Amino acid sequence: MSTLALVMIALNEEVKIQRCIESAISYVDEIIVADTGSTDRTKEIASGLGAKVYTYVWESDFSKARNYAISKSSADWVLVLDADEWIDAIDHSRIRQFIEEANAVGRIERISTVFDEGETHETRDYITRLFPRHLEYYGRIHEQVSTSLARRNVPIVVQHDGYFKLKKSDRNVPLLLLELQENPEDPYYLFQLAKEYDGLENWAESKLYFAKAYAALQGVERFAPNVVTEYMYLLMKLKEYGKVLDILQQKHAWLMNFPDFHFACGVFYLDLVLSNPAQYMEYLPLIERSYQLCLEVGESELYDSVKGTGSYAAYYNLGNYYEVLGKAEQAIQCYRNSAAMGYSKAGQRLIEMNEE
Repeated sequence: MSTLALVMIALNEEVKIQRCIESAISYVDEIIVADTGSTDRTKEIASGLGAKVYTYVWESDFSKARNYAISKSSADWVLVLDADEWIDAIDHSRIRQFIEEANAVGRIERISTVFDEGETHETRDYITRLFPRHLEYYGRIHEQVSTSLARRNVPIVVQHDGYFKLKKSDRNVPLLLLELQENPEDPYYLFQLAKEYDGLENWAESKLYFAKAYAALQGVERFAPNVVTEYMYLLMKLKEYGKVLDILQQKHAWLMNFPDFHFACGVFYLDLVLSNPAQYMEYLPLIERSYQLCLEVGESELYDSVKGTGSYAAYYNLGNYYEVLGKAEQAIQCYRNSAAMGYSKAGQRLIEMNEE
C-alpha cells in the first residue's frame, strides 16, 4: 500500500502549527516540516508531535522551500498544508483509494475566512495539494505543482485563517515583482499583484495591474473569471462605471458559469442606477436578472468563489431588490430561502419585517 506524508513549510507558527498537525496526524504515515527560520517554538512543537523537522535557509522562493520539504519525505505521496490550515473533513478511505488507483493529482477544497468591508466572508478554492512525491513546485510565490496529470477534486476540506484580518503584502509584493521581472506578461502574477495593491488601497497600481492582467487573458485560464470579477469591483470602487460597461459589452462566454461574476453584475447595476437614475434607469431590471443568474448557476466548484454568491447571498440581495420595489411577498420568500440556508442577516430582516 502506498504511503502518504504531510509536508509543510513553516515560519514562526507556534500558535497554529499544532492545530494543523493534529488535524492530519491520523491520516498520514509521516510528517515533514521544513522550518524557514523560526525564532519561536514552532520547531519544538512540531517535533513533539512526531514531525521530522528540518531547517531550511529561506531564499525568497516558496517553490524552492516546498520542494526541499518534499525531498525530505520517504512517502510515496504527499499532502501539502500550511500551518494556518487544518483538515475539517476527509473521507480517508476514498483518499487511500485515490492514491492507489488514480492517474491524477488531487485538488482539495480550501475554505478561507476573510474580513472585508466590515463583514466576515468565506471564500472557497480548489488547490492541488495531494500528489506523488516526485512532482515539484514552480513559481517564487503563489506556487503551482508542475504536472501533466489530470487534476481531480478529492474529498478533503481544509479551513484557512491565514488572511483573516491580516495582510502579507510586505512579503508578497516584492516576490511578485521579482516573478514579473522574469514573466512580465503572465496574467496570473499580474492578477495576484493587482490584488495585493487593492488590499493596500493603492488603487492606481491595482488598476494598472488589473488592466494588464485582463488584457493578457486568453479566457481559458481557470482564474480568468476571477480577474474580471475583481477588476469590476475595483472599477466600481473608483466609480469608473463606463469601463465596467465596456467589459460587460464583451459578453465573454467563459464568465457565464461563475456565480461571483453575476453577483458582481447585480452590485454594479444597482450602483450604476443610483449614480444617475435619469441616465441609467433602463439597467434596473438587470439587477434582478443578475441575481437570478447567480441562483441558476449555483455554488461553483470550477473557480475560486465567495461562498453564498450562488445561494444565500444572492437570495438576500434579490430580497433587498424586491423590497425596495415594494414587492413584499417576493422579498419575504427570498429572505426565507436565504435564512433556510443559514444566513443570519436574512433571518434578522424577516424579524424586522415581522415575518418570523
